[in-house]
Amino acid sequence: MAETPEAPEAPEAAEPQQPTFDGPPLSLEEELAAARAEPEPGPSIDTVNESLRDGLNRCPKCGSTDMQLRGSTGQLVCLFCRHEWQEARVEEEFGLGEGIDELDGTVVATGAGDIAADAADTLTFKCESCGAEVVVDTAHALNARCHWCRHTLNVNQQIPNGAVPDAVLPFKLTKDEATAKIREFASKRRLFAHRRFKKEFVPENVLGVYLPYLVIDARAESQYWGKGEVQTRRWTETTGSGDNKRTTTYYAADVYQLARQVAFTVDDLTMESSSERSQVGPENTNNIINSILPFDTKNAVKWNSSYLVGFSSEKRNLNVEALKPKLEDQLLSIGRSEVRGSLGRFDRGVRWEQEQIDVGGSRWVAMYLPVWLYSYQQESNGLLHYIAVNARTGETMGSIPVSQPKLLLAAFTVGTFLEGIAGAILVATA
Repeated sequence: MAETPEAPEAPEAAEPQQPTFDGPPLSLEEELAAARAEPEPGPSIDTVNESLRDGLNRCPKCGSTDMQLRGSTGQLVCLFCRHEWQEARVEEEFGLGEGIDELDGTVVATGAGDIAADAADTLTFKCESCGAEVVVDTAHALNARCHWCRHTLNVNQQIPNGAVPDAVLPFKLTKDEATAKIREFASKRRLFAHRRFKKEFVPENVLGVYLPYLVIDARAESQYWGKGEVQTRRWTETTGSGDNKRTTTYYAADVYQLARQVAFTVDDLTMESSSERSQVGPENTNNIINSILPFDTKNAVKWNSSYLVGFSSEKRNLNVEALKPKLEDQLLSIGRSEVRGSLGRFDRGVRWEQEQIDVGGSRWVAMYLPVWLYSYQQESNGLLHYIAVNARTGETMGSIPVSQPKLLLAAFTVGTFLEGIAGAILVATA
């Protein structure tokens, strides 16, 4: 009899895996706190000028390292063969004018990265020409001359101390043009200027300085809630008589609850990245720097420290995270402007009671912007006055010390004159 083959044994059924739980889900507040404590690194833009990595900025025509900015043309000029050229514009080189409406998260260019607390200001270079070691103190200069072969060495790599940005906007106005602007500004205010200031005013002492800014592109959406009033009636009521006669105006209005929402993008918003410049106190008037904005940042070029020859500069000492609250404030202000056109019917005005901003994406680029600066310290109160000239557009603003007696005399004279006119009108209408 043929044997019937035995059926293979069925495999043992695997026990279903039990889900594992690490604990109860986090609350929204706990998730936000964890996100702030361990922020994920965002994407970055590498803006290092690779052609200058060795620290020798050479003339592309003759190879000399002696060069400087020619303000009248905005180009670098070789001091040996007189050849002129300029670095590529960062707008096209790194695509900074594109994709603003598609930004997601925080994108930081390499020159705008966080400043290391222990970053040293001094760097040691090995001269590629003769092999000598040259020390550069980046707190005071970004160029140094080799003491053996006389080649100029430049700090072009982006060190984590805030001294080297992603881009530089070259000077356009010459010193003579800036001096004329400052002289014109002060001459229009000579009538009330302090006598000592007029005696010691020397506009030729103006200095060219590159100030550190962060230039930001952003995509945002803002919302606003508040109340608007539409006037329905207006009338006046008169009480009393003679000297006690009083007229009061009243109005009636309908009050509406309002809500507005707007999405928008911002291109090249500039923010000061030096704490010394962004803080205004009783001892200085440096807020005038913001009054000479805007700069034509679209014409900024790739970093080359040769643009700084003959000028001074300030290091950036504020990181992106420190400036994000200020960015949100400015974006809220821009959003309020965007919705203003839809509020025309509320003739009694609108009062916003709550507002919210959602920054969908932002891009941060560190940049040096050029300013001609004249300063004067008033001895009587220690106040430091500035007159600043935008070295690209010529826009000029500042403050000068005034003579208090002259101001009081002028106020008294004008007040007496106005009282006389008012008296004559009352007599004529009596």
